[in-house]
Amino acid sequence: MSNERPWLEHYPAGVPGQIDVNQYASVPAVLEEAFTRFRDRPAFANFGRQLSYGQIDEMSRQFAGYLTGVLKLGKGDRIAIMLPNVLQYPIALFGALRAGLVVVNTNPMYTARELKHQLEDSGAKAIVVLDNFAATLQQVAAQTQVKHIVTTGIGDLLGFPKGALVNFVLKHVKKMVPAFHLPEAVRFRDALAQGAAHPLQPVTMDHDDIAFLQYTGGTTGVAKGAMLTHGNMIANMLQAAAWIGTELVKPGKEVIITALPLYHIFSLTANGLVFTRLGGLNWLITNPRDMPGFVKELGKSGFTALTGVNTLFNGLLNTPGFAELDFSRLHLTLGGGMAVQRKVAERWKQTTGCTLAEAYGLTETSPAVCINPLNLKEYNGSIGLPVPSTDVAIWSEAGQPLPVGEVGELMVRGPQVMKGYWKREDETAKVLGADGWLHTGDIAKMDENGYFYIVDRKKDMILVSGFNVYPNEVEDAVMAHPGVLEVAAVGVPDEHSGEVVKLFVVRKDPNLTEEALRQFCRENLTGYKRPKLIEFRDSLPKSNVGKILRRELRDEKKPAG
Repeated sequence: MSNERPWLEHYPAGVPGQIDVNQYASVPAVLEEAFTRFRDRPAFANFGRQLSYGQIDEMSRQFAGYLTGVLKLGKGDRIAIMLPNVLQYPIALFGALRAGLVVVNTNPMYTARELKHQLEDSGAKAIVVLDNFAATLQQVAAQTQVKHIVTTGIGDLLGFPKGALVNFVLKHVKKMVPAFHLPEAVRFRDALAQGAAHPLQPVTMDHDDIAFLQYTGGTTGVAKGAMLTHGNMIANMLQAAAWIGTELVKPGKEVIITALPLYHIFSLTANGLVFTRLGGLNWLITNPRDMPGFVKELGKSGFTALTGVNTLFNGLLNTPGFAELDFSRLHLTLGGGMAVQRKVAERWKQTTGCTLAEAYGLTETSPAVCINPLNLKEYNGSIGLPVPSTDVAIWSEAGQPLPVGEVGELMVRGPQVMKGYWKREDETAKVLGADGWLHTGDIAKMDENGYFYIVDRKKDMILVSGFNVYPNEVEDAVMAHPGVLEVAAVGVPDEHSGEVVKLFVVRKDPNLTEEALRQFCRENLTGYKRPKLIEFRDSLPKSNVGKILRRELRDEKKPAG
């Protein structure tokens, strides 16, 4: 057995080889245990306001009552949540799950085109949206199945007068809330008030029921919804909890900094679910890009744990005041979403005294697959060991398992692997075999101790600050410009975000300018998907069947600019 799974011999003390996925029937069962056990403990904090587990229990109950009692939504109906890290997010999330709904996490920065695709594809009947992004929704709502809209302002749950002041400043001083007209929309606080009159009716859910449609490009193409079941999410929560153990993390005592958006699978599972089960306080950072403001929040929080992507850690290390913070309580730093750079990991350890442990996962695996031991003395360049109840193997192109040290495709099998892609059986069949093995598209190797190392990534995917950018999607958007004949999008290295998008364009209109194309991209692509670099060419390299060879463009030994 150990030969097949050499990693088991190198597990940290006390970490089991298997977890019991039948410990909970559904995600709400996990939540209800936490609400009871940690009732008076603070659960979520944002802009100086804290809500206890008891308050989150009550408000999420009210929201569930609104969804089922007022809107008459039923088990399996989809609801989109288009919010950054604010107090409304966990209330909407937990309320929707308790009502038996399927949550469609939606990036608030989506353009109208991207939002329309996700709402149409998921068939969402309801959406919760922040005022700042409601104008985008207004452009597309009528073309989707969305019947119910709940709007909210950042300050809505911060109490009076603070909340009113925050909303006023954002709208009238900072001009961050574009005007919108959604006359049928209900305010979030009104939804809670209406829902209070409808007691939560228990909904029977099991491991096969879908909890989330988590949109991803997968290994190719346009965004598709990974069907993550209650069983998948419970498995990954328990796998992560087994890994961090109770020696390192004390139930009811942790303060975890949640700077990555909760709509991102890493933050959703690691912070939103694992630390809720442990009775931790999720300290929500609404705008981590404001690094000085972020450092100020860290100073107030008494933080014990932090998750993030390489860019976030690097940004903090380069922000004045960060090195002077009190790190005496910090004992867990987890990096995922993109490769952690050695330079950043070493500097993090030097500055904070806490090892930055790298983890690896995918949207399709809920997300954790491998995590480094958290007692690691220093950065090791590995993505770690497979978590309990998880098989990882390296396969050849012919689908044969390869021996230690050989390079091939990283394959994963375990209870956290998705059910498949929503309404896309053909796409599911490409990545998920009947035997349960998931093709990750990542090229990797394993050493004799069971540690895995990523050698190369999904061949064409671009990773910008931990977010997947799929060249097909960028190219499709750019090709819609009438002045473009051909386009290829590739990733080029960038010291701030890991990679940035570079476009190679063959013009149809000889007068097309770089600025005009940039403006078009601003209207059609979310910020991180927009090209930072644009190069016009007379032609693009192609294969004998006419396929544009992105790899040739990417491998050109030219400076990125």
